[in-house]
Amino acid sequence: MGQRLAKQLRDLRGVRKLSLRQVEKQTGISNAYLSQLERGEAENPTPEKLQKLARCYSVPYVELMKAAGYLKNTSENDRRDDLSSFQVALMGANLTDAEQEQVLKYIKFLRSEGG
Repeated sequence: MGQRLAKQLRDLRGVRKLSLRQVEKQTGISNAYLSQLERGEAENPTPEKLQKLARCYSVPYVELMKAAGYLKNTSENDRRDDLSSFQVALMGANLTDAEQEQVLKYIKFLRSEGG
């Protein structure tokens, strides 16, 4: 599974400002198992659990399946289409239009500072 899924799940929960107990309540997945997933200690989470988490965090199921290693890239084009943990977290953030505008302004600011 690796650290990619663990990071995505930590980031998603953080962006959504949910506790492990809240995610447990919404998904039916135990708090202890969720914690293991976020630390990268749980092996082979079932697709059913990943689907519940994708629904809870409002992100594409396929992204969690990729992060868990169930779906492999078959070409260079697939690798370019992969979303980073950051991009997946943004998808699950449910930002308002005003918040999205602020994020875009901040990204522009960061790029102008770096470059």
